[in-house]
Amino acid sequence: MLEALVLFLLAALPLLGSPGPATLSIAATGSVYGVARGAPYMVGVVLGTIVVVLLVATGLTGLLFAIPGVLPVLSVAALCYILYLAYKIATAPVLAADVEKATAPSLYGGLLLAIANPKAFAAVIAVFASITVYPEHPVIDAALKSAALAVLVTGVNCIWLALGAALSRLLHHPRLGRVVNIGFAILLLLSVGLVVLM
Repeated sequence: MLEALVLFLLAALPLLGSPGPATLSIAATGSVYGVARGAPYMVGVVLGTIVVVLLVATGLTGLLFAIPGVLPVLSVAALCYILYLAYKIATAPVLAADVEKATAPSLYGGLLLAIANPKAFAAVIAVFASITVYPEHPVIDAALKSAALAVLVTGVNCIWLALGAALSRLLHHPRLGRVVNIGFAILLLLSVGLVVLM
């Protein structure tokens, strides 16, 4: 069982830890607002991803997506929030004094993004279907995988936030800081484009 759980986590790591709308938005938030002000947004993303994990683990994803119009509504909501977030990141102040006055993305924004993120659903469904940790008891299997993913998602997103914040410490020059903010916004938009094309 332990070997299967480790294999499950190794399979999940590149799917949930790779650059995508959630991870890049967390890094960008950390870069612009720092760890303390970016933490609520990251917590929202973690909680939203755990909601996705629970929807997949309980089988409710199939029921949810069977309702006509739910998937397009979630996708449009995520796209709108990502566009808004990309704009906020690209236009965020670079100088520390100005950043303190700017409004950081919220816990609720992170929650919305994670729940409406198609990459999260695709990754969680793929990893859940690929490996069975405890074949004798499907409920225990789902619970173990859900708990493992919750820990993994928390750790991965903390790293993305810290990486973004570490990058901000290197960017004291206003012009370079603006370029990085715009770069993060473009990467965020490109990650959405890649998810849509998949």
